[in-house]
Amino acid sequence: MKDENFLKENNARHLWHPMGAPGDLQSNTPKIITGASGVSITDIDGHSTVDAVGGLWCVNLGYSNDVVKEAIAKQLYDLPYYSAFAGTSNPPAIEASYAVREFFAEDGMGRVFFTSGGSDSVETALRLARQYHRLRGEPTRTKFISLKKGYHGTHFGGASVNGNNRFRINYEPLLPGCFHLPSPYTYRNPFNETDPAQLAQNIAAAFEDEIAFQGANTIAAFIMEPIQGAGGVIVPDASFMGLMREICDRHGILMISDEVITGFGRTGDWSGARHWGVQPDLMTTAKGITSGYFPVGACLISEAVAEVFEKDNSGEAGIYHGYTYSAHPVGAAAVIATLAETKRLDLKSNAAARGTQLYEGVLKLAEKHDIIGDVRGGHGLMTGIEIVSDKPAKTPMDGATMARIHQTAYEAGAMVRLGMHNILMSPPLTISEGEIDTILSALDAGFSAA
Repeated sequence: MKDENFLKENNARHLWHPMGAPGDLQSNTPKIITGASGVSITDIDGHSTVDAVGGLWCVNLGYSNDVVKEAIAKQLYDLPYYSAFAGTSNPPAIEASYAVREFFAEDGMGRVFFTSGGSDSVETALRLARQYHRLRGEPTRTKFISLKKGYHGTHFGGASVNGNNRFRINYEPLLPGCFHLPSPYTYRNPFNETDPAQLAQNIAAAFEDEIAFQGANTIAAFIMEPIQGAGGVIVPDASFMGLMREICDRHGILMISDEVITGFGRTGDWSGARHWGVQPDLMTTAKGITSGYFPVGACLISEAVAEVFEKDNSGEAGIYHGYTYSAHPVGAAAVIATLAETKRLDLKSNAAARGTQLYEGVLKLAEKHDIIGDVRGGHGLMTGIEIVSDKPAKTPMDGATMARIHQTAYEAGAMVRLGMHNILMSPPLTISEGEIDTILSALDAGFSAA
């Protein structure tokens, strides 16, 4: 590894970072993270903070799980790579698929298609949804419905169903046939509705209206996050996902539950769909599937959808889609170890308890700081704080102030994530009560510096 001077001198000069402007990053260079232990990270200057972001919603086990690290290391020596395209497989891929299917059996999932990450998993689900309808003799079902404020990755398919325009505008035109419904976002919505249950009913009515307008026989799938993550940790009413499931069933539309963030315990349940008592047709996963230790995702297929593919006699059920690293043996070994550790440590229970602590702590901070316009969370370790400069007018806070809050909180002991004028938090699911207190103290310092 090059020395510290080299790293600082070349920071952001040659590497273009995701989700940022190259010129801005050269002027305001990224923090160089050199180490991590437990739920804390350390930068190149030796400053350690609690990682309230969990890497990127993903390091569920924290940074010190040797069981997963050793599984990865061993597999590198046994079989570092082989293709899983039709014709060959490998032992850890077979075992990992069984483990994932078993983990999500209660959600009705029966088959697993491994990918390299969440965007890949969404792309796979969208493709399989269209192919499913073709196999059933309904080739006109090609359109997708999703929610504004939703995030579904950065491939052209995922970007097309995304509901945040900053992931869309510079890359348009996107995939045709993608339409968006209002988000279950009580703080800002076109109905000016603050009651979550009524807002759920309003969006369900809008869904019915859109189906009537588009024609049910043209719609392949509806995709949603059980709790919207990157859009600001937007928690729907408990009735919402069930309402959308019932509408999908009535009109022959597949439901895709995007569990890239909400899967593997983050909501306080093993899946977000299970948290709301819903069984989807397809699920997309990544992040917590390996705790971020190796890039793996998976698209999960329900038994009913799988049956259409596996019993097809038309010759059109071939899945001519996939990735070089689908079912990568090292990634599969990481999946096996991560799922075992996730269950052994009962991460969902700690996520529920510490998530409540974090949410209630931020609600108390909102009583102290007028810049806090809205606090969202209370369902596992996902918390969003919307920062405003004028509370009655709900005016979004300016970027310079948000950067000052972020830096002050970092210096005070917690790395949080900015999403425009929102602060987003998704700490490792192994976090302790004391470490949550550290995050709350750091946020208090950040808000005081606004």
